[in-house]
Amino acid sequence: MNRTALILTIALLAAPGALLAQSSSSSFVAADSISESTSALTFEGAGQAASPVRGVRNGGAISDGMFSRLGFGGGISPLGIQLQVATNITSHFNVRGTGNFFSYSDNFTTNGISATAKLNLASAGASVDVYPFHLGWRMSPGLLFYNQNGLSASTNVAAGTSFTLNSNTYYSANANSATGATPVVGTASLGLNTSKPAFTVTTGWGNIAKSTGHWSFPFEVGVAFIGAPSLKASLSGWACTDAAQTQCSDLSSPTNPISQAVQSNLATQLTKWTSDINPLKTYPIVSGGVAYSFRVR
Repeated sequence: MNRTALILTIALLAAPGALLAQSSSSSFVAADSISESTSALTFEGAGQAASPVRGVRNGGAISDGMFSRLGFGGGISPLGIQLQVATNITSHFNVRGTGNFFSYSDNFTTNGISATAKLNLASAGASVDVYPFHLGWRMSPGLLFYNQNGLSASTNVAAGTSFTLNSNTYYSANANSATGATPVVGTASLGLNTSKPAFTVTTGWGNIAKSTGHWSFPFEVGVAFIGAPSLKASLSGWACTDAAQTQCSDLSSPTNPISQAVQSNLATQLTKWTSDINPLKTYPIVSGGVAYSFRVR
């Protein structure tokens, strides 16, 4: 009986302490909840209204608001020197704009024809960057809505020089004031922009408008569906079928057999060249560079 009374006495004495500990624990939990709720607000002074801070707490992580971050990047790709700008939509989506430019001139020789060529790359597009796992990996469908990518070339075939078209050999005529003969000259153009706009799809790593830090080094691979390349070429002047230049014709003549043969073989040669470059209708994109992001609000 005395033992039972002693146990009841100890229990009664311990109960207030347990209740006090539980109350303290609940107070700390409540205080922590209040702290988390109010961490999204900052007070400028007594009697002033609260103003929102930069992020909203979501499941323990800070989520940036729409259009709250901006990123700029630069790099290189087969489309040229690349400039990019991006902003965040949600924690899973960014919208990104891209511009590319490059120009280069060089001399080359094909089929015995020496030419001066100039490569001009100029394009602009936009894409949606999808980050399915809150990581750096992304998928990016988009459009290349401006595309002036192409190549132009010109040639002056030296008098007496041989050249081949569709495996047939011809000679550029010597200048002759009596007959009006002049050496062969020509122009050519390559267009890499048949599809306007062109659909693009890429995958890569890096978030230009990322929510933490400032610097990143984005990388992506993919393709632009630009359509079949267009290739055009023309020749003018006089061409001969023999080195002695006894059989020559003005290439602008529609009835001379030599002129007809040269123009026909040129058309066949263009068909072969077009077939060779046809894979470029799916234009490769492999780019890498550096980017800097910051908060705008």
